[in-house]
Amino acid sequence: MDLEIDNLSVSRGGVTVLEGVGFRLRPGAALVLRGPNGIGKTTLLRSIAGLQPATVGEISAPPEAIAYAAHADGLKSMLTVTENLRFWAAVHGGAGVEPALQRMNLASLRDRQAANLSAGQKRRLGLARLLVTGRPVWVLDEPTVSLDAASVTLFGEVIRDHLAAGGSALIATHIDLGIPGAETLDLSPFRARPPEQGGPAGAFDAAFGGDFA
Repeated sequence: MDLEIDNLSVSRGGVTVLEGVGFRLRPGAALVLRGPNGIGKTTLLRSIAGLQPATVGEISAPPEAIAYAAHADGLKSMLTVTENLRFWAAVHGGAGVEPALQRMNLASLRDRQAANLSAGQKRRLGLARLLVTGRPVWVLDEPTVSLDAASVTLFGEVIRDHLAAGGSALIATHIDLGIPGAETLDLSPFRARPPEQGGPAGAFDAAFGGDFA
Protein backbone atom coordinates (compact mmCIF):
# COMPACT_ATOMS: atom_id res chain seq x y z
CA MET A 1 0.00 0.00 0.00
CA ASP A 2 1.32 3.43 -0.96
CA LEU A 3 1.43 6.25 1.57
CA GLU A 4 0.98 9.48 -0.35
CA ILE A 5 1.25 12.91 1.25
CA ASP A 6 0.07 15.84 -0.84
CA ASN A 7 0.55 19.53 0.05
CA LEU A 8 0.31 18.81 3.78
CA SER A 9 0.44 21.54 6.41
CA VAL A 10 0.53 20.73 10.13
CA SER A 11 0.21 22.88 13.23
CA ARG A 12 1.42 22.81 16.82
CA GLY A 13 -0.38 24.85 19.45
CA GLY A 14 -2.48 26.48 16.76
CA VAL A 15 0.59 27.64 14.84
CA THR A 16 1.52 26.16 11.46
CA VAL A 17 5.01 24.64 11.62
CA LEU A 18 5.29 22.83 8.27
CA GLU A 19 3.49 23.53 5.02
CA GLY A 20 3.43 22.09 1.52
CA VAL A 21 4.92 18.71 2.49
CA GLY A 22 4.57 16.11 -0.21
CA PHE A 23 6.00 12.65 -0.93
CA ARG A 24 5.03 9.10 -1.87
CA LEU A 25 6.20 6.07 0.10
CA ARG A 26 5.80 2.83 -1.83
CA PRO A 27 5.76 -0.76 -0.52
CA GLY A 28 9.27 -2.01 0.18
CA ALA A 29 10.66 1.51 0.62
CA ALA A 30 11.94 3.55 3.56
CA LEU A 31 12.02 7.33 3.87
CA VAL A 32 14.06 9.07 6.57
CA LEU A 33 12.93 12.52 7.73
CA ARG A 34 15.64 14.97 8.68
CA GLY A 35 15.63 18.49 10.03
CA PRO A 36 16.66 20.49 13.10
CA ASN A 37 15.01 19.96 16.47
CA GLY A 38 11.74 21.83 16.69
CA ILE A 39 11.01 21.86 12.96
CA GLY A 40 7.91 19.70 13.37
CA LYS A 41 8.91 16.08 12.66
CA THR A 42 6.84 14.70 15.52
CA THR A 43 3.87 16.88 14.61
CA LEU A 44 4.05 15.66 11.02
CA LEU A 45 4.29 12.00 12.00
CA ARG A 46 1.39 12.29 14.45
CA SER A 47 -0.75 13.83 11.73
CA ILE A 48 0.15 11.08 9.26
CA ALA A 49 -0.68 8.47 11.90
CA GLY A 50 -4.13 10.01 12.38
CA LEU A 51 -3.52 11.22 15.93
CA GLN A 52 -4.08 14.88 15.14
CA PRO A 53 -5.65 16.62 12.15
CA ALA A 54 -3.60 18.24 9.43
CA THR A 55 -4.34 21.88 8.66
CA VAL A 56 -4.31 21.47 4.88
CA GLY A 57 -3.59 18.67 2.43
CA GLU A 58 -4.23 14.99 1.89
CA ILE A 59 -2.98 11.75 3.46
CA SER A 60 -3.83 8.82 1.22
CA ALA A 61 -3.27 5.78 3.46
CA PRO A 62 -6.04 5.05 5.99
CA PRO A 63 -5.00 5.16 9.67
CA GLU A 64 -5.73 1.43 10.05
CA ALA A 65 -2.84 0.74 7.63
CA ILE A 66 -0.37 2.59 9.86
CA ALA A 67 1.49 1.40 12.95
CA TYR A 68 2.96 4.33 14.90
CA ALA A 69 5.86 4.14 17.36
CA ALA A 70 6.49 7.34 19.30
CA HIS A 71 8.88 8.43 22.05
CA ALA A 72 6.58 6.90 24.68
CA ASP A 73 6.53 3.10 24.67
CA GLY A 74 2.83 2.85 25.59
CA LEU A 75 3.27 -0.13 27.90
CA LYS A 76 0.97 -1.48 30.60
CA SER A 77 3.36 -1.49 33.55
CA MET A 78 1.60 -4.20 35.56
CA LEU A 79 1.38 -6.62 32.62
CA THR A 80 4.20 -8.94 31.63
CA VAL A 81 6.11 -8.62 28.38
CA THR A 82 3.97 -11.37 26.83
CA GLU A 83 0.73 -9.90 28.15
CA ASN A 84 1.57 -6.49 26.71
CA LEU A 85 2.14 -7.97 23.28
CA ARG A 86 -1.02 -10.08 23.48
CA PHE A 87 -2.97 -6.95 24.38
CA TRP A 88 -1.71 -5.06 21.36
CA ALA A 89 -2.18 -8.06 19.07
CA ALA A 90 -5.81 -8.26 20.19
CA VAL A 91 -6.34 -4.52 19.69
CA HIS A 92 -5.01 -4.61 16.14
CA GLY A 93 -6.15 -8.08 15.18
CA GLY A 94 -2.57 -8.97 14.43
CA ALA A 95 -0.44 -12.10 14.61
CA GLY A 96 0.77 -14.19 17.54
CA VAL A 97 3.38 -12.77 19.86
CA GLU A 98 6.07 -15.48 19.82
CA PRO A 99 7.82 -14.24 16.64
CA ALA A 100 7.95 -10.72 18.09
CA LEU A 101 9.43 -12.00 21.36
CA GLN A 102 12.12 -13.85 19.48
CA ARG A 103 12.81 -11.12 16.93
CA MET A 104 13.30 -8.35 19.49
CA ASN A 105 15.35 -10.53 21.86
CA LEU A 106 12.64 -10.55 24.55
CA ALA A 107 12.03 -14.30 24.95
CA SER A 108 14.00 -14.52 28.21
CA LEU A 109 11.94 -11.62 29.61
CA ARG A 110 8.53 -12.93 28.55
CA ASP A 111 7.20 -13.30 32.12
CA ARG A 112 8.70 -10.11 33.55
CA GLN A 113 6.40 -7.19 34.35
CA ALA A 114 6.98 -4.19 32.15
CA ALA A 115 7.50 -2.05 35.26
CA ASN A 116 10.63 -4.07 36.04
CA LEU A 117 12.30 -3.68 32.66
CA SER A 118 15.24 -1.40 31.96
CA ALA A 119 14.77 1.60 29.69
CA GLY A 120 16.30 -0.27 26.76
CA GLN A 121 14.17 -3.36 27.38
CA LYS A 122 11.03 -1.23 27.53
CA ARG A 123 12.01 0.33 24.24
CA ARG A 124 12.49 -3.06 22.60
CA LEU A 125 9.09 -4.13 23.89
CA GLY A 126 7.52 -0.94 22.59
CA LEU A 127 9.01 -1.60 19.16
CA ALA A 128 7.97 -5.27 19.26
CA ARG A 129 4.39 -4.00 19.16
CA LEU A 130 4.99 -3.14 15.50
CA LEU A 131 5.43 -6.81 14.73
CA VAL A 132 2.06 -7.86 16.17
CA THR A 133 -0.07 -5.20 14.49
CA GLY A 134 -0.01 -6.71 11.02
CA ARG A 135 0.05 -3.18 9.60
CA PRO A 136 2.10 -2.46 6.47
CA VAL A 137 3.12 1.17 7.02
CA TRP A 138 5.43 1.85 9.97
CA VAL A 139 5.67 5.48 11.12
CA LEU A 140 8.58 5.77 13.53
CA ASP A 141 9.55 8.76 15.65
CA GLU A 142 13.17 8.43 16.89
CA PRO A 143 12.73 4.66 17.39
CA THR A 144 16.27 4.04 18.68
CA VAL A 145 15.98 6.21 21.81
CA SER A 146 17.32 4.23 24.84
CA LEU A 147 18.64 1.39 22.65
CA ASP A 148 22.25 0.24 22.90
CA ALA A 149 24.31 -0.34 19.76
CA ALA A 150 23.41 -4.04 19.52
CA SER A 151 19.69 -3.27 19.79
CA VAL A 152 19.97 -0.53 17.17
CA THR A 153 21.53 -3.08 14.82
CA LEU A 154 18.80 -5.59 15.68
CA PHE A 155 16.03 -3.10 14.97
CA GLY A 156 17.64 -2.15 11.68
CA GLU A 157 17.41 -5.82 10.70
CA VAL A 158 13.73 -5.88 11.72
CA ILE A 159 13.01 -2.90 9.47
CA ARG A 160 14.87 -4.49 6.56
CA ASP A 161 12.81 -7.68 6.96
CA HIS A 162 9.61 -5.60 7.07
CA LEU A 163 10.57 -3.86 3.82
CA ALA A 164 11.52 -7.15 2.18
CA ALA A 165 8.04 -8.46 3.00
CA GLY A 166 6.43 -5.52 1.20
CA GLY A 167 6.00 -3.15 4.13
CA SER A 168 7.22 0.43 4.24
CA ALA A 169 8.74 2.70 6.88
CA LEU A 170 8.69 6.45 7.46
CA ILE A 171 11.34 7.27 10.06
CA ALA A 172 12.44 10.39 11.90
CA THR A 173 15.93 9.58 13.11
CA HIS A 174 19.48 10.89 13.23
CA ILE A 175 20.86 7.33 13.44
CA ASP A 176 22.02 5.31 10.45
CA LEU A 177 19.91 2.15 10.61
CA GLY A 178 21.71 0.52 7.71
CA ILE A 179 18.72 0.39 5.36
CA PRO A 180 19.93 0.04 1.76
CA GLY A 181 18.18 2.35 -0.66
CA ALA A 182 16.50 4.44 2.03
CA GLU A 183 15.79 7.95 0.80
CA THR A 184 16.05 11.11 2.89
CA LEU A 185 13.67 14.05 3.01
CA ASP A 186 14.96 17.28 4.58
CA LEU A 187 11.99 19.13 6.07
CA SER A 188 13.80 22.47 6.24
CA PRO A 189 12.34 23.75 2.93
CA PHE A 190 8.84 23.08 4.30
CA ARG A 191 9.25 25.14 7.46
CA ALA A 192 6.34 27.56 7.74
CA ARG A 193 7.09 31.26 7.86
CA PRO A 194 6.87 32.28 11.53
CA PRO A 195 4.22 34.76 12.68
CA GLU A 196 5.26 38.21 13.73
CA GLN A 197 7.44 38.44 16.83
CA GLY A 198 5.38 38.30 19.98
CA GLY A 199 2.44 36.64 18.22
CA PRO A 200 0.98 33.23 18.99
CA ALA A 201 4.12 31.31 18.02
CA GLY A 202 6.26 33.31 20.40
CA ALA A 203 3.84 32.75 23.25
CA PHE A 204 3.65 29.04 22.49
CA ASP A 205 7.41 28.56 22.34
CA ALA A 206 7.87 30.53 25.55
CA ALA A 207 5.32 28.37 27.34
CA PHE A 208 6.72 25.03 26.15
CA GLY A 209 10.39 25.80 25.82
CA GLY A 210 10.47 25.55 22.02
CA ASP A 211 12.00 22.07 22.20
CA PHE A 212 9.45 19.96 20.40
CA ALA A 213 10.64 17.83 17.49
